[in-house]
Amino acid sequence: MDGMMKTAVMTDIMEVEIQQRPIPHPKENEVLVKVEYVGICGSDLHYYETGRIGDFVVEPPFVLGHEAGGTVVEAGENVKHLKVGDRVAMEPGKTCGQCEFCKSGKYNLCKDVVFFATPPVDGVFQEYVAHEAGLCFKLPDNVSTMEGALIEPLAVGMHAANQGGAHLGQTAVVTGAGCIGLVTLLSLKAMGVSKVIVVDVMEKRLRKALELGADVVINGKEEDTVAKLMEITGGRGFDLGIDTAGSQITATQLIKGANKGATIVFVGYSPSGLMELPIGMALDKELTFKTVFRYRNIYPMAIDAVASGKINIKNIVTDYFELDDIKNALDSCVHNKADIVKGVIKIG
Repeated sequence: MDGMMKTAVMTDIMEVEIQQRPIPHPKENEVLVKVEYVGICGSDLHYYETGRIGDFVVEPPFVLGHEAGGTVVEAGENVKHLKVGDRVAMEPGKTCGQCEFCKSGKYNLCKDVVFFATPPVDGVFQEYVAHEAGLCFKLPDNVSTMEGALIEPLAVGMHAANQGGAHLGQTAVVTGAGCIGLVTLLSLKAMGVSKVIVVDVMEKRLRKALELGADVVINGKEEDTVAKLMEITGGRGFDLGIDTAGSQITATQLIKGANKGATIVFVGYSPSGLMELPIGMALDKELTFKTVFRYRNIYPMAIDAVASGKINIKNIVTDYFELDDIKNALDSCVHNKADIVKGVIKIG
C-alpha cells in the first residue's frame, strides 16, 4: 500500500503537530495495520510534559502512543494466522527471542526490546503501522478495536494481580485510580478477590472506581487512609496491596495498612525513581514485595476476559479525541487530570 499518512509528531516539550509520512510496507513476518484507536497513557503524557522517564529521553521528532487497536490491511508473505480484514490488538514490545529472559518466558525483561513510544522507538499516534504479526492478536467478533487498544493497559493490571497471587477470599487495596489502578481493580475482581479497596485523591477517579466494581473507596486527601483501612478490615489489615500511584506516601500507607504476611506489588514509578520507606515495619510484618515491568504472556487471557464479559474494559474511557485534535488532547490530559480519567485517540 503506497501513499502518505497522518502522523502526530512531538517536536518539542509540550509541542505536537500533524505531519505527513509515507505509509510503511510490512516485511515478510509483519502485517500492516490501519490504526483505529490509541489510548493515551500516563507515560505518553510524561514524555510530552517533561521529555523523559528515568533513562529514557525523547529526542524530537518523536511519535508517542503505544496502546493500539486496528484492522489488518496487508499481510507479509510468511504470515499465516492473520488475513486482511482481521481486527487486532497490538502488543507493543518486540523482543529478541534469543536471550535467557526470552527463552525462559520472561520476555518482558529482554534487554533488546523494541517498544512503541519508548525512546528512540516511535509510537503509533498515526494512521498505519507495520508490526510483527506474532504481536498482533486477533479480536473476537464481539470485541471492538477500541477495546483492543485497551488490552495493553489491562495486561499491566493483570500482570500486577498475577504477581501478587490474587485469589478468592483476599482483601486487596489499590492505591491510585488512574488507568492502571482501574485495570488492576478490574483484574482483581475478575480473579475472584472478595473485597477491593481503592485509594486516590481525585473524586472523579474514585467515582469511576466504584462504577467499575470497587467495594470501598478512600479519598486520601479527606481521610486518614491507614486508619480507614484498619477500620474497613476490622483492625486486621489487607492481604494484597498494589501501588499504581508510584508515590512515597501511598507506598508507605500500604506498608502500614498491611496485615502480617501480606504481599505488596509496586507498579507505579516515582518521579525520581527513589523512595524512603519504613522497611523496619515491613520486616516486622514479614511482607512480600513484588514489582512489575509491563507484562508477559497476558494478551490472550486479557482478550478472553473482555470477550467473555468478565472484564468491562470500555467503561474506563472518559474522553475521546480525534487525531487532528492531538495537541488539545495531550494538553487537556496533562492539565485536567481531575476530570480526564482515560483519554483515547480515534484515528479514522
